[in-house]
Amino acid sequence: MLVVKRAAFCMAAVLAMGASVAHAEGAKSGSAEILVKSSASWNGKTYAPYAKGQPELTVLRLTIQPNAELPWHTHPYPNAGYVLEGEITLVDKATGEKKTFHAGEAFPEAVDDAHHGVAGNQKTVLLLVYAGIKGKPTSIPLPGQANEY
Repeated sequence: MLVVKRAAFCMAAVLAMGASVAHAEGAKSGSAEILVKSSASWNGKTYAPYAKGQPELTVLRLTIQPNAELPWHTHPYPNAGYVLEGEITLVDKATGEKKTFHAGEAFPEAVDDAHHGVAGNQKTVLLLVYAGIKGKPTSIPLPGQANEY
């Protein structure tokens, strides 16, 4: 939780600096819309406290070809995704539960649960944000699977 609080503080500081610059230039203040705020992943599993260490935020833009299936993998830390284009169906390996997210929708990812994504009939572009620990991977493939990215 400390890592999440530190990451949130860093993001708030960066945003505040940007707001100060915008204000100095005479711009009107903006608006914010929470896209996803959750203490559980899309499959309902509650996030647990995670390892201590140097926080590291990672933001990825992931492009997936039509009908492609990502390899089975897990994530060791909380993260969230936003569908910029297309759609993605997330599949939980243990339960077979599926949930589809379309362009303009955000989702909280699963932590420590094996899952994968399947793109729809068109190219899918995701924005992924990871609240991780420096030097640790954001995605871990299951044995025999390729890296997710």
